Amino acid sequence: MFDIRPRVSGASPELLDRYREVGTSTLGHFTDLGAITDLMPLCHPIRLLGSALTVRIPHLDGSVIRQALEMAETGDVLVIDVAGDERRACWGELRTYAALGKGLAGVVTSGRVTDTAGLIRLGLPIYSRGASPLTTRSLKLEGEVNLTVAIDGVAISPGDLIVGDDDGLFALTPARAEALLEPVLDKQAREATRRRELMAAHPEWWR
Repeated sequence: MFDIRPRVSGASPELLDRYREVGTSTLGHFTDLGAITDLMPLCHPIRLLGSALTVRIPHLDGSVIRQALEMAETGDVLVIDVAGDERRACWGELRTYAALGKGLAGVVTSGRVTDTAGLIRLGLPIYSRGASPLTTRSLKLEGEVNLTVAIDGVAISPGDLIVGDDDGLFALTPARAEALLEPVLDKQAREATRRRELMAAHPEWWR
């Protein structure tokens, strides 16, 4: 039995726009909460930013992912909790075509992926535990969409802001993202000033 809740809009376009250049390592100077450190990007460089559309699948049965993709809108990040089955791939090339067709910003899964060469070629930002030849099956038994899920101890609710880059991932409620924004942007501005000073003093470092 599927439990499918309505889509949550989450982060406003204005908040998303202000997070365009925010680095996860800068966020990590201010908070531990929301950091997802055990998943890796499929390729580098990578940048991921969008609102979470959450999915929980019961181990072997990945069929509810199709319902999530049908519900997804441009800019969503599909966040898939595989309920502990970290050996199996729930995402591959054909689902990536569907995600690109819907304009998804990317995919985060607590499991693995397959069809790695095709995924790299297609370029959709994806974070996972790596690759596997084992896959989920379409059993159409059960699954959940748009309920709170958990990845590496981080609770992720529909509409949460997902920020990813080469250093890792953060999941933040819109309210938490708003609260962190000013100190994060201030720190990045100060670092940019210091970087320009160093470039002027040591141009040989940037040859």
